[in-house]
Amino acid sequence: MKIKSLYISAQEKNAGTLFVTMGMMELLKRNIHRVAFFRPIIFSKDTKDGDITFILQKYDLDIPYEDAYGFDIQYVEKMIAANRTNELLNQLITQFKKLENEYDFVLCEGIRRSFLTTTINYDLNIKIAQNFASPYINIINAKNTTAQDIYENILIENENLLSEGCTHFATFVNRLSEETYVQLHEKLKDYELSTYLLKEVPELDLLSIEDVMEALDAKVLLLGEKDHTRVIREVRVGAMSLDNFLAHIQEDDLVIVPADRSDIVVGLFAALYSSAYPRISGIVFPFSMQTHPNIQKLIEGFKEYNIPILSVETDTYKTAKNIAKIHARLRINSDRKIALALGLFNESVDMQAIEEKIAKSVSHVMTPMMFEYQLFEKARLDKKRIVLPESFDERILRAAEIILRRGVAEIILLGKEDEVKTNYLLLGLDLSGATIVDHLSSEWMEEFAQTFYELRKHKGLSFEVAKDSMSHENYFATMMVYLGYADGMVSGAVHSTSETIRPALQIIKTKPGISVVSSVFFMCLQTKVLVYGDCAVNQDPDAQTLAQIALSSAQTAEAFGIEAKVAMLSYSTGESGFGADVEKVREATHILKQKAPHLLVEGPIQYDAAIDKKVAAKKLPNSKVAGEASVFIFPDLNTGNNTYKAVQRSSGAIAIGPILQGLNKPVNDLSRGCLVEDIVNTVAITAIQAGQ
Repeated sequence: MKIKSLYISAQEKNAGTLFVTMGMMELLKRNIHRVAFFRPIIFSKDTKDGDITFILQKYDLDIPYEDAYGFDIQYVEKMIAANRTNELLNQLITQFKKLENEYDFVLCEGIRRSFLTTTINYDLNIKIAQNFASPYINIINAKNTTAQDIYENILIENENLLSEGCTHFATFVNRLSEETYVQLHEKLKDYELSTYLLKEVPELDLLSIEDVMEALDAKVLLLGEKDHTRVIREVRVGAMSLDNFLAHIQEDDLVIVPADRSDIVVGLFAALYSSAYPRISGIVFPFSMQTHPNIQKLIEGFKEYNIPILSVETDTYKTAKNIAKIHARLRINSDRKIALALGLFNESVDMQAIEEKIAKSVSHVMTPMMFEYQLFEKARLDKKRIVLPESFDERILRAAEIILRRGVAEIILLGKEDEVKTNYLLLGLDLSGATIVDHLSSEWMEEFAQTFYELRKHKGLSFEVAKDSMSHENYFATMMVYLGYADGMVSGAVHSTSETIRPALQIIKTKPGISVVSSVFFMCLQTKVLVYGDCAVNQDPDAQTLAQIALSSAQTAEAFGIEAKVAMLSYSTGESGFGADVEKVREATHILKQKAPHLLVEGPIQYDAAIDKKVAAKKLPNSKVAGEASVFIFPDLNTGNNTYKAVQRSSGAIAIGPILQGLNKPVNDLSRGCLVEDIVNTVAITAIQAGQ
C-alpha cells in the first residue's frame, strides 16, 4: 500500500518547521484531494496552537481544530512518568487512524524535543512516527554551524532513524549561509538520500508588529488595518536628544522610547513624512505610559501615514530584553513572508521527485501497537461473540472489561451470575455489558449433551459421559461455538493446552482438506511482525504434517495483513546439509510447493539467512524469501518453543499466541502465565478469525 502520511520534526528551535510543513502541504494539496493536519503533541491546550491554526486557515482544511492535535505536554509527561507510554501511544494511534481513515493523506508535525523534560531519554517524535507508520522528514537548523558539523549531523540523523526502523523520507537543512551552502553541496554530491538545502532568507526571521504585540501582551495605542504584518529589522532605544537620535534610525526600526520624550516621538513622525529619513516600523512606550493629550492630538492629525504605537508595562531595559527573546512566526496574514517562503521552498526542493516518492513509497513498518490497533479495528468492524469459560480468574475479568469498553467483541462469561458479579464488582470493574451463562443450570445442557453424544457415540461415548463432559467449562463453551451460540472461545488462563484443544478436536474438528491443528505466534518486533509456527502443539511433525503447518501459517499471516514469505527452517541452507532432519524439511518444502505453487517458499534455510539480508546475499543470493521471510516454520516443537521464548526474552518482542489454526471455528489457547493484554489480544484475534 502507498503511504498515506508523513511526519515532520526538528530537534532544534527556529529550524523552520512550519516553513517546511507549509511547503509540503502546498505540494500535497496540489495532488491529493483531502489532506488532514495533525500535531500529536502541542504545548498547551489553554491557548490555540499557532501552527495548527495557520495550516487549517491557510489551506482551508475541513478538519475541526480539536481533531488536529493529540495531547498537551503536561499530559504527555504525566503519562510517561507514570510508565504509561504504551497507553499514550495507543491513544495517539487511535486519533491518528481516525484521520487516516477519513482523509486521503495526513501530514503530521512533531514537537521540539527541547520542550519535553530531560527525563524522557528517547526521541518521542521518532517513536510516534514509528507507530503511525509515517515516513519521517527531519529538519536541521544550520544557522551558525559549519558544513562539516551539518554533514555529520545528517549522517547521524539518518543512521538514528534507520536504527529505529523508521522510513527516512527526506532531510531538510534550513537556514544555510551562502558559503556553507556551497561547501555542504559539495560534500553531499555523492549522497544518495533525499537531502534538500535551503539558504537563509533574513526577512523570514524578522519580527512583525504582531509578534511583538502577542509576545509582550502589548496594549495598542495606534494601529492601522495593515500594520500587524510590518516587519522589524532592528530595535533601538530612544535615549539621546532628538538631533543625535535621528542620525541612528534605519528603515523598519522598532523604537523603544518613554512617552514623555515628546521631542523624539514628534521627530519620528516628522521623519515619516520626510524623504530624507527612513521610515520606522513602530514605537513602544515602556512603563504603560501614554503621550500627552496635545501630542496625541497632533499624531491623530497625520492622515496619510502613521506609525503603530504600543504600550507595555515593563521598563525600557526589560522591554528591549524581552523583544530580543521573541521568535518570528509565519502568520496567516503575512502575505509577503508566505510568498517568500514558498518561493524559496520551490526553488530549493525537487518537487517532482517528492511527488513521485509519495506516489511510489511503501511503508513496511509494523510496530506492536500498530498491529494491536489493526487487530482491534478489524474486530470492532465485525463484532463477534466470544465466550470466556474461566470467569473465576481475575485476569479474564479485567480483559473482558477492556474488550467491552473498546467495543472489540461481545463477551459471554460462564459461571453463576451472582458469583461473577460479586467478583467483578469487588475488583471495581463494570461488566454489565457481558452476558453471563451458568452452564451447570443452563437450558442448553440437554441439547449440548445430546449433540456431543451423537458426535462421539461411534467412539463408544455414552450419553451419561457426554452430559458429564458438558459440565466442564471448556466442553460447554466449545459446544456453544459449534452450535452458533458463540462465535469463538478463548481459554487456557487456568486450564492446560490439552484441556482447551481436546474439546475442539472432538466437537469442532478441522477444516476440509486440513488434517492437523497447529499453532502460530505473532512475534511483534520493534518495526515488524513475524509469524512463528508451530511452537505449541505438534511435537515432531513428519514432512506431510510440516507442509500442512506451513500452509496454515501462511494463510493465517495473509488473513492478518502480513505478506507471507515462508522460511522452512533447518540447521543448513539450500543443498549444503544432509541428514534425516534436513531431508524432512526438504521434503516438506517440496510438498508445500506442490500444494501451493503461488506461495513464496524457501527451504531448508537457516534462521539467519531467512531474516538477515546480508547473510541471505551470501547464502541464497537469488532467493525471493531469504532475508525477507515473514513466516518461520520450525522443524519440531522443541526448536520452535525455545526459539520464540529466546526471541521474546532477549529482544523485548511481544509474543501474541499461541493462535490455533486449522479448526472449523476459532478456539484459542492462552498461556497460564498470560497477562491481561495477552488475553485482550487473543480475544481480538479470535473475533477476527470468526469473521473469516
